[in-house]
Amino acid sequence: MAMPSDLEIARQAHLRPIAEIAKDMGIEPSLLEHYGENVAKIKLDAIAELADRPKAKYVVVSAITPTPLGEGKTTTVVGLGQAMKHIGKRATISIRQPSMGPTFGIKGGAAGGGYSQAVPMESFNLHLTGDMHAVTAAHNMLSAMVDNHLQKGNELKIDLHNITWRRVLDVNDRALRNIVIGLGSKQDGVPRQTGFDITAASEVMAILALSKSLHDMRARLGRIVVGYTDDGEPVTSEDLKGAGAMTVIMREAIKPNLLQTIENTPVIVHAGPFGNIAHGNSSIVGDLIGIHTGDFLLTEAGFGADMGGERFFDIKCRTSGLRPDAAVVVVTVRALKVHSGRHRVAAGRPLPPAMLEENPDEVHLGGANLRKQIENIQIFGVSPVVAINAFPGDFPSEHEAIREIAASMGVRAAVCTNFAEGGKGAIELARAVVEAAEEPNDFHFLYPNEASLRDKIETVATRVYGAAGVDYLPAANRQIDAYEKIGYGNLPVIIAKTHLSLSSDSALKGAPVGWRMPVREARASVGAGFVYLICGDMSTMPGLSSHPAAEIIDIDENGEIVGLS
Repeated sequence: MAMPSDLEIARQAHLRPIAEIAKDMGIEPSLLEHYGENVAKIKLDAIAELADRPKAKYVVVSAITPTPLGEGKTTTVVGLGQAMKHIGKRATISIRQPSMGPTFGIKGGAAGGGYSQAVPMESFNLHLTGDMHAVTAAHNMLSAMVDNHLQKGNELKIDLHNITWRRVLDVNDRALRNIVIGLGSKQDGVPRQTGFDITAASEVMAILALSKSLHDMRARLGRIVVGYTDDGEPVTSEDLKGAGAMTVIMREAIKPNLLQTIENTPVIVHAGPFGNIAHGNSSIVGDLIGIHTGDFLLTEAGFGADMGGERFFDIKCRTSGLRPDAAVVVVTVRALKVHSGRHRVAAGRPLPPAMLEENPDEVHLGGANLRKQIENIQIFGVSPVVAINAFPGDFPSEHEAIREIAASMGVRAAVCTNFAEGGKGAIELARAVVEAAEEPNDFHFLYPNEASLRDKIETVATRVYGAAGVDYLPAANRQIDAYEKIGYGNLPVIIAKTHLSLSSDSALKGAPVGWRMPVREARASVGAGFVYLICGDMSTMPGLSSHPAAEIIDIDENGEIVGLS
C-alpha cells in the first residue's frame, strides 16, 4: 500500500488547540495572539516572563553538503523533536518560515515530510501570519523612499550608479532580476537600472531574524545602507527617515509564530533568511523564548554545516548570547554517492539507476564530505551526532558504511526512519543527542570581532571550506578597504557561494582541496550586521522550472487545496 502524501498525512493529524501547546511550554494565554485554533503569535513579553525558568539544552541540526534534492534537515529536526517525547524529554522546535517562491517552484514546501511535519501544513507553507508580506512591504517602502528622494532633488547627493537597495517579491520570477524604472514622464521618477530579489534575500528578513527586541529591530532598520554618495559616504535608511515607517510595518512580524507537529510537539516558526547571502537561520527572538520552554530547544541551520552551521555559530550565537550544547549532521546514502563523483542528480529528474544499486564502497568514497562536515562542527568545540536519514531503497551495508565513517571521527551515529514512522523512528537519534548534549564542550567562535575582514574571510575559507587560499578581484579589494575605513571591519562575514559544494565550484564534490576561493565582490548588510562576499554567480531571484509546482497546486470541488507538497 502506497504511503499517503504529505498533505494527506497532515490533514489526518489530530491537532490540539494551540493554547494547550503553549500551556505545556509555560506560555500563558495572555502572551498569545490567535490566528484560528492552530496558529498563534507569541508576544515578545514572553522573553522576560520566561527568563527565570531553566534553560533547555540547545541543539542545532545541520547537514553534509546537500544534493539539489535536499537531505531532509527539517524532517529530521521535526522527527527528533517528536522522538524526545518518546524518551521522556520535552522539546521545542524552532525553524524558519518557507518562502512561497520555492513552494510554487520546484522545491515545494518546507514543513518536513511524512509523519515528521509541522502542521497545519497549508498555513505553514502559504502566508502563515503574513510575516513574509510585512518584510516585502517594509523593504519596498524603503525602495520607494529612495526613488522619491532622487525625484525630489536628491538632497543627500546619492550616486545613481552606487545604489545598493533593490526591490523584493516573494515569487520566483527571473524576468525581474534586472529592470529599468522611472520610464515615462518626469513625474514618473528618475530612470535608472535596478532589479528585484526574492523576499527571503532581503536584508530586512535577516534583520527580523537577528533582532532581539522591537527596539533592536528599529535600530537595525535605521542602519540599513541603501547606497553611497559621490564621495563614497554611506546613505542609510535613517538618513532617508524611512526606518520608523518600516518598523511600524514590521511591528507584528517580529512576534514568533507557534504551531505544532503531527505528534503535538511545539514548533516556533519565524523568519526565513536565505542560506546563501544571509545566515540561513530562524529568529533569535524565537530561540530566546524557546530556550526556556522544555528540556531541549532544537533548531535548524540552512544547507550544510559549512554554510548555515558556521553562520549559526559565528553570527546567530554571537548575537543572541546563547551557547549550543550539541549539533546534528544529517546525511543520506544518496548524497554520499553523489559526493563520490560518480553520479549527477538534478531536481525534478529521476535518480540515475546506478545510484540505487547496493554500493557501500561509493558511500565510503563520498564519505570525505561527511568527515569534513563533522570536522566543521568540531572546530567550534561542539559535539556532533550523525543522523542517517534512511530511504526505502537504502541497504544495511550502506548505513553501516556511514556508521564506520562516523566512528572514525569519534562521533555517534543513528539511523532515522521518522519520515515513515514519526517520532519513534528517531528514538535512537534522540538518545544519542541527549548523550552528546550532556558532554562538556568548549564552544568558541572561529574568529574575534576585532579581526580584519580579510582575516575573517580567509579563516572561514581555509578552515571551514578547505580552500588553499583566497583571491580577491580588484573591485572586491576596493570594497573591503572602503568598508574597513568606514568602520564595518568589526562585522562578521558570510561567504556567498554555491551550497552544492564545499568549494565555490558546484561541480567539485566530496571534500576538495588545493582550490582557491575567488572573491568577486563585497557587500555590507550593516543593519543585519554582517559583510557578505560574492564568490561565483549568485542569483538572488530564482526562476521557475519547465514544470513548476504551481502547475498542479489547485483547489478541489470542496474548496480544499491539492497538489501542495
